[in-house]
Amino acid sequence: MKNILFVASECVPFVKTGGLADVVGSLPKVLDKEYYDCRVIVPMYSFINQKWKDLMEYKTHFYMDFNWNSYYVGVMECVYDGVHFYFIDNQDFFTCDKAYAGMPYDIGRFAFFSKAALSILPSIGFRPDIIHCHDWQTGLIPVYLNDSFQANEFYRGIKSIMTIHNLKFQGIWDVKTMKDIVGLPDYYFTPDKMEFNGDGNMLKGGLVYANAITTVSSTYAEEIKMPYYGEGLDGLMRARQNDLRGIVNGIDYDEWNPATDKLIANPFDVENFRKEKVKNKTALQADIGLEVDPKAMVIGIVSRLTDQKGFDLIAYVMDELCQDAVQFAVLGTGEERYENMFRHFAWKYGGRVSAQIYYNDALAHKIYAGCDAFLMPSQFEPCGLSQLISLRYGTLPIVRETGGLKDTVIPYNEFEGTGTGFSFTNYNAHEMMGIVRYAEKVYYDDKREWNKMVERAMRTDYSWPASALQYQELYDWLIG
Repeated sequence: MKNILFVASECVPFVKTGGLADVVGSLPKVLDKEYYDCRVIVPMYSFINQKWKDLMEYKTHFYMDFNWNSYYVGVMECVYDGVHFYFIDNQDFFTCDKAYAGMPYDIGRFAFFSKAALSILPSIGFRPDIIHCHDWQTGLIPVYLNDSFQANEFYRGIKSIMTIHNLKFQGIWDVKTMKDIVGLPDYYFTPDKMEFNGDGNMLKGGLVYANAITTVSSTYAEEIKMPYYGEGLDGLMRARQNDLRGIVNGIDYDEWNPATDKLIANPFDVENFRKEKVKNKTALQADIGLEVDPKAMVIGIVSRLTDQKGFDLIAYVMDELCQDAVQFAVLGTGEERYENMFRHFAWKYGGRVSAQIYYNDALAHKIYAGCDAFLMPSQFEPCGLSQLISLRYGTLPIVRETGGLKDTVIPYNEFEGTGTGFSFTNYNAHEMMGIVRYAEKVYYDDKREWNKMVERAMRTDYSWPASALQYQELYDWLIG
């Protein structure tokens, strides 16, 4: 039996701000339980819903030296979906109304969390072969493991993996403050270790000291070796390229299943979508104020409305696209200028553009099920989950070829009759508009080909078990 420990700042169903939580919540339960005992450690945030707190049991507590003080470390445990979850309890750090408080507070909170996650292991009676760390919040774990914890035999030989979910976030603050808080000697704050443009960088520490590095798609693993995507760490990524691999995230095929989805108007599957899927479209149109027309092509967008997601491209050509025979269903929140842009177009093109500027899980399901295509022109996208859900619901993705979008959406080839969606290469508004119009042409002029593509899309497998096999391979390789 191989012991694997996940350590992360968020995890479904307890706390979620993004895709990181889905990975940490979904992957442990699909690893082969015959060979892997996988457990998870997350912070005990005060805002965690009471129904989850009621499932937790007090395990132990002790005091730990950190930042020139002695701090209480409480450990709560809960078994959910067959996986052991441990929650690190400390009111000074985790009494809050959201997971992230911003800098510099988060440096102290997650440095404490990283040290505590290692410190609780002997008292919970679990010695991992591998500690799988996620994002910058756990970047100090491989560093601590290399440092003071080596004095204790219990920790010697434990391997670590660092997974990058989004390289944009690195945990950077000035060296003096960081050194003081994290309690590491000067030795670690040099350019070949944690020093970064004169500051300290927690993620960089993890990337230097982890035994292996993964990120959430093969294309993103290649992209981050280049300056454009590397966020200043491309040199380190090139230096560690032999230890770096990309594994695409999965989605929960129970939660996202058009045949059993209770949140959509009309269930359908790959056998009957030609007749049944359209009923979701007309229900969606009626629901969000679009003109009810089963024949109209509807393009969906479910997203954070930020630069990263390519909304500046949409802003350039939205007026032109609204001259076409298409409707847009938009759901999400984010930067004010994009929220207002969609409100403006919904006002200007009433009945053809619907802007729902909030987030609602049930409506997201209805958009994935009811639209014909899904637009995702991201500037960069480490993995992306929306295109995987779209494929599952037979809503053809229109994406830019970057990161996980390039790895998971096969562009339509009319000569070979292949593909599961549409894609464009350059980050350019008119190139995007060209591919949207090409998709419109196929939709209206060649419905048979469109439906074959929908069928191929619905048959692709991006469930978690497929990704889990690749992680298992990595664990076996690392443990040897």
